[in-house]
Amino acid sequence: MKFGFQCNRKILSITGVYFAAAFVLFLLTHYPPVYLFLCPLGYFLINGATLKVGQRWKWVTWIWTAVYFAAGPVFSTLCIQHIILEPELYRKTKQSILKLNMLCVLCIYLLLLALIAEARYAWWIAHAFCVFIAFVDYFVYEFRENEVSFADISSVGTGLSVMKSYRLQIHDRGAIALLLSALFMAVVRRSRIEYRRLVKWIIRAAALAALIAMVFYLKGRTARMVTQTWEKKGTYKNGFVLNFVLGVGAGIIKAPEGYDPSLIEQLESDYGSGTAADAKGTGTDTSVVTIGGVSDDTSLLTKTKAGAVLDGKKPVIITIMNESFADFRNVGDLTTNIDVMPFLDSLTENTMRGFALASVYGAKTPNSEWEYLTGNSMAFLPEGSVVYEQYISKEPTSLVSTLKNEGYTAVAMHPYQNTGWKRNTVYPKLGFDEMYFLEDGYFDETKLMRKYITDQELFDKIIERYEQQQENDPETPLFIMSITMQNHGGYKEQYDNFTNDVIFQTPLGYFEDANQYLSLIHETDKALENLIGYFREQDVPVEIIFFGDHLPSLQTAFFRALNGKGISGLTLTQLQQLFAVPFFIWTNYDTEETSVELTSINYLSTLALTRAGIDLPPYNLFLEELMTHVPAMNARAFYSVNAGKFLHYDKAEGTEKEWIDRYNYLQYNEMFDKNARSSIFFPYIRE
Repeated sequence: MKFGFQCNRKILSITGVYFAAAFVLFLLTHYPPVYLFLCPLGYFLINGATLKVGQRWKWVTWIWTAVYFAAGPVFSTLCIQHIILEPELYRKTKQSILKLNMLCVLCIYLLLLALIAEARYAWWIAHAFCVFIAFVDYFVYEFRENEVSFADISSVGTGLSVMKSYRLQIHDRGAIALLLSALFMAVVRRSRIEYRRLVKWIIRAAALAALIAMVFYLKGRTARMVTQTWEKKGTYKNGFVLNFVLGVGAGIIKAPEGYDPSLIEQLESDYGSGTAADAKGTGTDTSVVTIGGVSDDTSLLTKTKAGAVLDGKKPVIITIMNESFADFRNVGDLTTNIDVMPFLDSLTENTMRGFALASVYGAKTPNSEWEYLTGNSMAFLPEGSVVYEQYISKEPTSLVSTLKNEGYTAVAMHPYQNTGWKRNTVYPKLGFDEMYFLEDGYFDETKLMRKYITDQELFDKIIERYEQQQENDPETPLFIMSITMQNHGGYKEQYDNFTNDVIFQTPLGYFEDANQYLSLIHETDKALENLIGYFREQDVPVEIIFFGDHLPSLQTAFFRALNGKGISGLTLTQLQQLFAVPFFIWTNYDTEETSVELTSINYLSTLALTRAGIDLPPYNLFLEELMTHVPAMNARAFYSVNAGKFLHYDKAEGTEKEWIDRYNYLQYNEMFDKNARSSIFFPYIRE
């Protein structure tokens, strides 16, 4: 062996580039200055050092190759965890979990080695890939408070379309990971071994055999583990890579335990008559719950009846799912310089209003849309899934098909890209007659607030389409499903066309993102006042259903200023407050004023149909009675009337468990049982 050191122009040049990059990262992140000097020095020494090994010492290079290749998964795993997690969360990760993640990463290294048969190239690609996905997960989590899961792969297009609205900021941990990665990659680059062709095939075979053995080992060790998302942050509970792998199997939907088509047949006989009076058990009261318990008001369903008022005339039905619309007074102490939503606060006449549990937080809007339209629940689907991307059948039963069968014209409006969440392919399956997106030129693209079409512009188009219907075909009732964009996330940028009129007043600091968000909600409130004011003067009966899709993703410090805790370390009940969105159902005809402390989005379409005086089809009859036993539910938990608090679904007992199971059976039958799908519960559009 012969050791040496050289210093030439090439080595000085690449070291200079490395130092420049390190200096830029230092200016951006202010990582500890010691790295700014030690890392470039190490990079210079690594590139200048030489070690020539003779034939008799060649076995040393094989040992060195095995050492750095085995160390690669360890280093990659630590980089991933440090990039994604704050130090206090990193320390919560168990050593046994870290080891399982290292073995998962080793599988990536082995797969590349089997394909390439070059240890150093496999090392480079594997480690670069690991660092890349770590940054992707970190940025995604910053945007929406949900980690990247296997189910997100099908949503990449939608994510990229809105990513430009957010500001990417690297942190000091990420900068250090990049600097150290460059150092270790330089070490590996300097390690060269010439392989004969036969040796390469031996390496491939050995790597493949090790990979297969590792997969079976990991499958056995993780058999009882499940993927975790926002509530129990996957990267510190399971480790990022293992959590992602666990999500691969979560996309396979199996029949729920105890499912049998004969049970569906029994439910058909109970609810198949088509009228609420004949349905088994209907007519009972629904509990209206608060976050902390059950209120005295138990007449929710009774108060929704409007058939006598309408006298058989079908109202225009307008649904507005408002992007990120939330009322933070439900979360904690919100004090502002002016009222955020004065009109909405004053809206009581002919109005049912309150809060509804969503199943998503900060992102994945279509899941709320799907729960509303179908009456189904994300409670029975894998964590992280997006129904529009993964599980929409060819003929899905929904509010659209129900109203189409009642003679309605169904119109969808969304002032953004039609490919977002595959709405361009999902809406035709749902049965919409007309669809209006940003690309269609239907919306005035000069009516922007920040970068998005204003709520007022969307509401004006709703009025325009209503007037068109009244002029051309007044005898055909109209249903409009609209999804707004004005309040979409990304609240830190400054805009020439928008100022923050609402200021969150707290001694804990100035929250630019929260002020921008609250100011946007204030503008929505103004637009709602105009919309309701217009339809209040119309002689045609009109029903408007309004709800938020999820709470916005804002900095943790804002939530800490509201509730004293932030968004971690919360009880289940406190956590559910972060999923409760405001809703109202308003009519321009006489209906009972009703305050609903808490329901859930999957029930809103049933309440809307009842308040519109439309006879409920069998599935909605079932949901109407389900509300009496399980008044609020989402993907994480349900409100137990018996226990007087929220419970996870595996804690359900007695009658509540029976009703949840029936709900699960019906949803599975509609979505996944192709051979025995109920035509009574789940009819499609009649020709």
